[in-house]
Amino acid sequence: MNAALLIIFGFLALSLYLGIRARKGKDMNLEQWTVGGRGFGTIFVFLLMAGEIYTTFTFLGGSGWAYSKGGPTFYIIAYGALAYVLSYWLLPAIWRYAKEHKLVSQSDFFVSKYNSPYLGILVSLVGVAALIPYLVLQLQGLGIIVSEASYGSISRQAAIWIGTIAVTVYVMVSGIHGSAWTAMLKDIMILFVVVFLGLYLPYHYYGGIQPMFEAVEAAKPGFLALPESGMSPSWFISTVLLTVLGFYMWPHTFGSAYSAENERVFRKNAMIMPLYSLVLLFVFFVGFAAILQVPGLKGADGDLSLLRLSIQTFDPWFVGVIGAAGLLTAIVPGSMILMAAATLLAKNVYKVFAPQASDAQISKLAKYLVPVVALISLYFTFAGGSAIVALLLMGYSLVTQLFPALLFSLMKRNVVTKHGAAAGIVAGVATVAYITLSKTTVGSLFPFLPQAIEDLNVGIVALIVNVVVMMAVSLVMRNRTAVRDKNAQAA
Repeated sequence: MNAALLIIFGFLALSLYLGIRARKGKDMNLEQWTVGGRGFGTIFVFLLMAGEIYTTFTFLGGSGWAYSKGGPTFYIIAYGALAYVLSYWLLPAIWRYAKEHKLVSQSDFFVSKYNSPYLGILVSLVGVAALIPYLVLQLQGLGIIVSEASYGSISRQAAIWIGTIAVTVYVMVSGIHGSAWTAMLKDIMILFVVVFLGLYLPYHYYGGIQPMFEAVEAAKPGFLALPESGMSPSWFISTVLLTVLGFYMWPHTFGSAYSAENERVFRKNAMIMPLYSLVLLFVFFVGFAAILQVPGLKGADGDLSLLRLSIQTFDPWFVGVIGAAGLLTAIVPGSMILMAAATLLAKNVYKVFAPQASDAQISKLAKYLVPVVALISLYFTFAGGSAIVALLLMGYSLVTQLFPALLFSLMKRNVVTKHGAAAGIVAGVATVAYITLSKTTVGSLFPFLPQAIEDLNVGIVALIVNVVVMMAVSLVMRNRTAVRDKNAQAA
């Protein structure tokens, strides 16, 4: 067993220990398991929410896109910062309502706001459908990181199985408490590794960051700018908009907002988190540095650029440290995803059809569903998949369909009915499904339109369909209700 593998498994064992120990002294009922008894302060909420941007996507997808796509990669910086600005107003409102009504899942919010448990089922199914590809992303990244960083001494499949078993165990035992403690370890590691790599590699190979960009531009003119078609400025803007609106619609991120001890936590974090997201620049620098040093990575293999350049540059023990940091970026969000998906299925799907089930039974079922969700995700992971960023964007297109109904529910006078909310979500998700399965683009749907419109992110098209259907159905249902009330009064 080489030094890199020893370090990687050492950190895996440490994260498992922290995850299990986190439950010490706590009665792990559903509220403790899912939202930490609503007692997390600024630091833990920061780690659970701000740290969500530092996943395997950071390690592999961000550097992979810098390596393969160039300029369009910077959309990642833009959407993170803007989403955190939005959180200053959005999250306190969500937290206040959730605390008042003792909510523990994202679907609970929609059920309570629209007085419809069946809308909760729909929101749960959409959330789980989006979480599966997101978890697949984490598992694929985990396999890549451990296999590459161990110099191939452990296969991707074996690494994925070991990591999944470890995270499943501590999620079942400690819930969000385990995620919070391992998130602390993860963020310390990721900050050290990413900043070091982002500074050292450009200086080591090019003599600085500016000379690196000059060398890349000389070798691939225009690569660092947005192209005139495809990932053009209109694609950039629409993709940023889609991901900003969808950022807090992920069930595990939405649910983690419930864990705060007060609403001031969110406002403090909103002032810090945009700066924290700038650390992603160092990930991009690694990808740009790899373009001329590790040439020839095509398609999804671009996600290997960070690890391939690191292996080429550093001794095995330090590659092990890099691999350990990458491993933690997979298992921390993976744990949150498993917990959120299991909670949605138990509390917002099963309980609707078994209303006699007690909270203790629902809590137990949620924990038993964790390995079920893990196994389903493993199936799709081993079935093959797209590049990491493509998987993430597909999930975003799905969860963003929940945003319009959420936004209207926060207004003093909500003009959207439960039927309208459900119809809009169904229409938006159906549009995403059709576009994804048929590999359609706005350009192929409407080839007569200007290039700027053809390049729009297709998730925006689905969002527009969602809003139109939602408002139309709500108008019809309100008119029907008004007529019915009028007839009842006349009678």
